[in-house]
Amino acid sequence: MLKHILTGALVILFAAGSPIAHAQEKAAYNFGDFKSSTLATKAWQALAANDLDAVLAYTNKCIEMYAGNAKQMQAELTEYPVGDDQKIFSYWALNDVATSLFIQGEAYRKAGKIEEAKAAFNQIISEYSFGQTYDVGNKAFWKPAEAAKEKLDMIAQGLDLDFGNMTSAYFVQKGWEALAKKDLKVLKAYVQKNLDMYGQRAREMQATLSEFPWESPEKIHSYWALNDVGTSLFQLGQGYRNAGMNDEAIATFKQLINEYGYGQCWDPQGWFWKPAEAAQQQIIEIEALK
Repeated sequence: MLKHILTGALVILFAAGSPIAHAQEKAAYNFGDFKSSTLATKAWQALAANDLDAVLAYTNKCIEMYAGNAKQMQAELTEYPVGDDQKIFSYWALNDVATSLFIQGEAYRKAGKIEEAKAAFNQIISEYSFGQTYDVGNKAFWKPAEAAKEKLDMIAQGLDLDFGNMTSAYFVQKGWEALAKKDLKVLKAYVQKNLDMYGQRAREMQATLSEFPWESPEKIHSYWALNDVGTSLFQLGQGYRNAGMNDEAIATFKQLINEYGYGQCWDPQGWFWKPAEAAQQQIIEIEALK
């Protein structure tokens, strides 16, 4: 009898939801040095892998450990911190907690848990609105609270858009996919997101040029924002033309030519082409049909 009682107790202790089971589950995740930046990085990786449980493990750990610091930093601010990168990085806890909540919201949204997603996005806006996220690839900051507002608007409209790692290159990739599917609504959303986040940087790069960069592929790629925003506008112009919206197509192509004319697009086959020159050809073709 005693043996059966002990066996039953062990079953209860190790059952899903028990304290020991939770401890074992937590032990399955490597929190590294427990720094907020480490936890946020691991959460991004888990989001890319569509692993909701891992996302929650890393983001909740970050929030649990650093929410207090983040709230203190938020309370010091009345607007987004500006200045050099180190000034913005000094609000590390606020940045990483806001980022973690954004990742959490995205993971919930992708898993179809819409109410949980909305709660995470709204928490960024209400509690950590001045946090910023650093994009290592593009070496630029973006604002989780603003991105959260866009996500909430998308949810309200019934749109299912994936902004991935929020890079300009990712928006271009998704734009090509939407163009191939002739989904103008989705295409416009990705192009607008690219313009909102990287249009200013692209215009700054354009202003430094008097001709197309040509010295090397590395040199051309260094104008990443100009290249990607210009490519996005070409996609949108083509999308409008495919939809028979020729006036909108011409206006978009002219915006590309006038504002981002020195952008170039990398073809995976191993060469660059010039969206502004392609846009000019599109305008000639459209006007010839009038």
